[in-house]
Amino acid sequence: MCKLRGERDLAEGGLDVTKGREILPANVIAKHYDLTLEPDFKKLTYEGTVVIDLEVAEDSESISLNTLELDIHSTKVLSGETTISSSPELSYHEATQTTKIAFDKQLSKGSKAQLEMKFTGQLNDKMAGFYRSTYKNTDGSEGVLATTQMEATDARRAFPCFDEPSLKAEFTITLIADKHLTCLSNMDVASETEIHSEMSGATKKVVKFNKSPPMSTYLLAFIVGELNYIETDKFRLPIRVYAPPNQEIEHGQFSLELAARTLEFYEKTFDSAFPLPKMDMVAIPDFAAGAMENWGLITYRVVDILFDEKTSGASVKERVAEVVQHELAHQWFGNLVTMDFWDGLWLNEGFATWMSWYSCNIFYPEWKVWQSYVIDTLQGALSLDSLRSSHPIEVPVKRADEVNQIFDAISYSKGSCVLRMISKYLGEDIFMEGIRRYLKKHAYGNTQTTDLWAALSDASGKDVSSVMDIWTKHVGYPVITVTENESEKSINVKQNRLLRTADVKPEEDTVLYPVFLGLRTKDGVDESLVLSKREENFKVPDLDFFKLNADHSGIYRTSYTPVRLEKLGKAARDGLLSVEDRAGMLADAGALAASGYQKTSGVLNLLKGFDGEKEFVVWNELISRLGAIQSAWIFEDQKVRDALETFQRDLVSEKAHEKGWEFKEGDDHVEQQFKGMLFGAAGMSGDKTVIEAAKDMFAKFSKGDKSAIHPNIRGSVFGMALKYGGKEEYDVILDTYRNSKNSDECNTALRSLGRARSPELIKKTLTLPFGGEVKEQDVYLPLAALRTHPEGIEQLYGWMTDNWEELTKKFPAGLSMLGTIVSICTSSFTSQAALDRIQAFFTDKNTKGFDQSLAQSSDAIRAKSAWLARDRDDVKDWAYKAKTIKAEL
Repeated sequence: MCKLRGERDLAEGGLDVTKGREILPANVIAKHYDLTLEPDFKKLTYEGTVVIDLEVAEDSESISLNTLELDIHSTKVLSGETTISSSPELSYHEATQTTKIAFDKQLSKGSKAQLEMKFTGQLNDKMAGFYRSTYKNTDGSEGVLATTQMEATDARRAFPCFDEPSLKAEFTITLIADKHLTCLSNMDVASETEIHSEMSGATKKVVKFNKSPPMSTYLLAFIVGELNYIETDKFRLPIRVYAPPNQEIEHGQFSLELAARTLEFYEKTFDSAFPLPKMDMVAIPDFAAGAMENWGLITYRVVDILFDEKTSGASVKERVAEVVQHELAHQWFGNLVTMDFWDGLWLNEGFATWMSWYSCNIFYPEWKVWQSYVIDTLQGALSLDSLRSSHPIEVPVKRADEVNQIFDAISYSKGSCVLRMISKYLGEDIFMEGIRRYLKKHAYGNTQTTDLWAALSDASGKDVSSVMDIWTKHVGYPVITVTENESEKSINVKQNRLLRTADVKPEEDTVLYPVFLGLRTKDGVDESLVLSKREENFKVPDLDFFKLNADHSGIYRTSYTPVRLEKLGKAARDGLLSVEDRAGMLADAGALAASGYQKTSGVLNLLKGFDGEKEFVVWNELISRLGAIQSAWIFEDQKVRDALETFQRDLVSEKAHEKGWEFKEGDDHVEQQFKGMLFGAAGMSGDKTVIEAAKDMFAKFSKGDKSAIHPNIRGSVFGMALKYGGKEEYDVILDTYRNSKNSDECNTALRSLGRARSPELIKKTLTLPFGGEVKEQDVYLPLAALRTHPEGIEQLYGWMTDNWEELTKKFPAGLSMLGTIVSICTSSFTSQAALDRIQAFFTDKNTKGFDQSLAQSSDAIRAKSAWLARDRDDVKDWAYKAKTIKAEL
């Protein structure tokens, strides 16, 4: 069979395939790495030596470890004083990224050995492994720093290693660099000496760091470059924020102070001291993700750690706080205790996501983040998980190239939603006690999901795994259909799998979830009701008012009858529903219309009933749901599209004018975002007063008054300038991107450019990704806004197909950026014909590394096509009726 042949090939590459994973054989165990690296910024290479102390677990005549794009010069295998081999036979297996070292003498079980390798690596531009990051100095020259990104499987790109999360070892890092450069690693400095470098002929410094605790290779980090820093003494250990010299280091103050408070809070909450001697946080100019939790040396995108109150808005502050607290939570959940393999990624990311919301709520209660959670984290999870091409939270991972595709809304958002659900089920105090027991028992070790369930069961006395395994091991979630029985004062609730494509097959609807119903009535919330069967009847004290999934902490949608929805709309106006209830109800109604459970016209009428709403989060969801309808109808009849835009304008304008767009000293965090959102929604839907105000601000901004546009509405003003303007406005915004010293303003400008609709300006936007001035970390930013209009969607796809060869060279499939670009360039289409065109293009392409992104895009298109087929006439009729009503008024 083909499978057996594949297994034999893998075995020849030195891998163990007995556990259904392509993993390294366990014949030797790495205990300690002594790694020395010397980067050369002129050649953009580095010289390295690694000495790995090994314990021999089985009689061995070979050692297999991971390497990628390394030039290995020499290899020695030693056992005590004996050289086993000074020139062993090396064979490289490209598919599995392994080097097999074979030697004649045998290493005996129970003995100790050393593997020494000298090698050269590239300071690559892929934002992976040990790579180079560049920035512009104030004098126009280019600065370079060398930094790392090892997660998920790129430590092997930096040095030869046993690159799997369960293969923890201690590390002693030594960096050799020019004397004026800063050298950082996970640990603090043990010594600093000088040597005469043979490589450069100059006197250099040798910075040796103290030995680390046992840790996974993906958490290793080292940085060499010109860096400034600020520090605080408000925690028992030193905390510093570093940034390159082209950045205002003072803008790291917010993150610095937050880190000190957060580390102290986490130590108390987890009853576990942060075990490293310091915490450094570094702004990196080229960074593929948002941040990386390297133990004791967290790296960030510049925009996710540096924050200036004067030039950035409230939403940016919240994002920075969330990212900092997320990465610091990882220092325990992920770093101290690590999943044993990548199918347990959710243990890291789900918990860090939940913990960032939990701690943010305690630090900044006025931000009301648990309200935002309902429209942000929960909706992100439910949206992706309603596609057939989603995956379970515990997703089987077999190969290295599959790992990057699971850093998505399932591992992060659905994972955190499961933890929120279980914390509510057990009670927060008991949940946290379980977390403390988990961390104590498994410190410096590796775990599986069952270990977390065992700790929570131990703390609560409940069988947690029997409830939660169903949620983590299966893809998808249910829709709960509610019908009412007046005579018996009861409701019937029935669960079925929900798919956005509305084509669930019987074999896809076999899983029965334990659904926490959270029944809200006038008497309060009954958290004890659980639906574990296909359907069941429950008594309700008063059928006049009830609602399931109180505060929307459950992972499901609820489908009510039109009559009940109307009653719930009235209950919302009467103040009987919480903010989370109101926002979640709108989200469910919109999603269920898209999935064929309700008519879209009914949702539009429901949205109209919320025009008296007073809360930001509800308005945010209302505008998002309307936006989802507009996106599905983007290629439809212009009259219908105009009617949807008019509907949005009529809905939001009065509220936008009432709130205004002047930002006052007394405006709290939520109010600032509320004003900004309403201003943008009104203006982008054609409100003339708002558009004039935006034009006036933009005119002043164009003449040099950079304070004319408040940061909370910068994106909206830029968007209106591009939608209703032309080349002149485009050039001002492009110039802002090129010359602004503020990374947030740069990003906003770049993100806005795609809103320009003229063929000439679309073409100009599409030259930016490969034009040399946009960093590779940001190539998706100018592309995303092109999806806001039909012309842009078509041109985006054409750009992708025309440049496919260059894209695949620039963004290797094993990294995540190619999948992001494929998704942006394909997912906004709405017809089967468009999907056929996309599938024809990829028929003869190798989709390894982004096949999941492509499948999810395809599912999203199918879902919109089916939605339009069902409700195209329904929305058209609604539009004409709406116009008639307006004319009569």
